[in-house]
Amino acid sequence: MQIPVQIVFRGIDHSDAVEERIREKAAKLEQFHKNITACRVVVEMHHKNTSHVHKRGEPFLISVQVSVPGEDLNAVSSHGKDADLKAHEDVGIALRDAFESMERQLRDIAERKRAEQKVEAKVIPE
Repeated sequence: MQIPVQIVFRGIDHSDAVEERIREKAAKLEQFHKNITACRVVVEMHHKNTSHVHKRGEPFLISVQVSVPGEDLNAVSSHGKDADLKAHEDVGIALRDAFESMERQLRDIAERKRAEQKVEAKVIPE
């Protein structure tokens, strides 16, 4: 990646293990797009909580923002569905879902770019 990953923990304590997992998943994103210029990951509680300690039963919300030339992409771990929220009480599952969503977006961009290049490569004879 051209720029280091920026990781922010909001409303919860910093975790070295979670940070390491985020860095691994962010590095994997380069398989889908080689020109990532920025990556920012925010780990927070889905519901506002005044405590800085994660309480059992409260889901994590992970947002991943990636910049590639000409595009700024955003992915989140959950869209508020009850089933998602229950599963996202585990930070690992919330991370997985957010990064899978980002991978799909990067694959779509790569596929779109390949399709555009094929069209440009075809020369229509006159």
